[in-house]
Amino acid sequence: MPIIEFTLAPGCPYIEVNQLLKATGACDSGGAGKMLVAEGHVSVGGVVEHRKTAKIRAGQIVDIGDLRIVVRDGDGDGHDDAA
Repeated sequence: MPIIEFTLAPGCPYIEVNQLLKATGACDSGGAGKMLVAEGHVSVGGVVEHRKTAKIRAGQIVDIGDLRIVVRDGDGDGHDDAA
């Protein structure tokens, strides 16, 4: 399973799931990310996510197909906020 580590921008506590999918290249646009969520292809922490703009925070893991995205804290303190 390919794993992408995504680091939040400093001072930014979250990213919306559709934007995360776009930013990591899992899809071409935020709209395409919303479609993937609506169709039930995205899970957060092992649970299918149905909210297209769910807030994904440091420490959370997002799966889409065989791709896993691990979200990291961007504040540089070395700690994930949601661990």
